[in-house]
Amino acid sequence: MPLDDAPLDDMTPDATTADATTTAAGPRGRTAVVTGASSGIGAATARRLAADGFDVVLAARREDRIRALAEEVGGRAVVCDVTDDASVAALAREVGGCAVLVANAGGAVGMDAVVDADVEDWRWMYDVNVLGTLRVVKAFVPALVASGDGHVVVMSSTAGRIVYEGGGGYTAAKHGTTALAETLRLELLGQPVRVSEIAPGMVATEEFSTKRFHGDAEAAAKVYEGVAEPLVAEDVADCVSFVVTRPPHVDVDLLVVKPLAQAAQHRVHREG
Repeated sequence: MPLDDAPLDDMTPDATTADATTTAAGPRGRTAVVTGASSGIGAATARRLAADGFDVVLAARREDRIRALAEEVGGRAVVCDVTDDASVAALAREVGGCAVLVANAGGAVGMDAVVDADVEDWRWMYDVNVLGTLRVVKAFVPALVASGDGHVVVMSSTAGRIVYEGGGGYTAAKHGTTALAETLRLELLGQPVRVSEIAPGMVATEEFSTKRFHGDAEAAAKVYEGVAEPLVAEDVADCVSFVVTRPPHVDVDLLVVKPLAQAAQHRVHREG
């Protein structure tokens, strides 16, 4: 099962500008905003994009974490809660110009059957995964268009395409995230903004499953039990790096990435 924050002007990308800011190592001097950057996939993505040459803005709620990471990678830390309209608006104002938005903030809570579901858990998952993505997209699309070569990367999940028992709330939310990304791509047609969706399968990060099981580390560990090599956050960060460093005319719509041990949601090889 999968494990895992005004009308547009008619603009076209300026090829000369794009060529001048792109090198073999990646775009230089371009700003990339990563939400949910305090841990896991978000933190790994911030590190990777900084290494690629982006000016990275790390956005998350935990100020101590993002400030330490920003110092490490030479980026900027901005405290932001993607479930709060004012907080997202303040992030966009502080960042200003932006070429890449990685809408990574998200999460899962609970493994209850639908008939036993905690409505507040479902509400939280919808707010952070779907509405959180919506808020940051609305806030940053004007700047992405103005950049002449913008890119929205939506961090979804294989849960956004296939359901599984106990995952009703998370799969519903991630299906919503996928629908948002696909609709946004249609609506931005003709604008200089690419939209990519990254859909990871089984990823072992330090917090995702622990949060899902309400802090029960033993239950969280069982998710990966017997799986020799689940994905790690850096594997997903590699995928983000790949899609955002393609030439401006190349849009990777969807990149699904799973560990070798995972053939499908319910088909995972476990040793022993």
